[in-house]
Amino acid sequence: MKAAKLEQPDETMFSHVKEGDTKFVSDGLRDFFIYRDLGIAKATGGKVIAQLVRANKPPEAGTGWHRHIADFHIVIMLKGWARFMYEDKLTLVEAGDCVHQRPGIVHYLFDYSKDMEYLEVAGPADFGTVEMRGPCEVPAVTPWT
Repeated sequence: MKAAKLEQPDETMFSHVKEGDTKFVSDGLRDFFIYRDLGIAKATGGKVIAQLVRANKPPEAGTGWHRHIADFHIVIMLKGWARFMYEDKLTLVEAGDCVHQRPGIVHYLFDYSKDMEYLEVAGPADFGTVEMRGPCEVPAVTPWT
């Protein structure tokens, strides 16, 4: 990763992370996904995080109902698909789709394809996650073959 600090401390840094500069690791929020840091949290002084998220294990229990403590949060599906419950609405997110998760929306990622990969961008970088009571039942997962 190459980064150059700007003169003013409140400014962000230039960042260029190439594919081989960072690896997918399993120490993210969910143990059934792997995460690749794209250097944005460091470059923005923690204002924003951007990371690639890949399926690592078959869906079983999913994320559970939760909400994030974040000012901004989007998911851009790059490969495969994932099924979410956003409040009481089933939402299929497929490659090429972009979802803006408004602040505080209660949701549940419960099913995904073996090849699922998405770009997650959120601010602040150290956004919180709070388990919540769900508003409805969640459909069954699709077993991997």
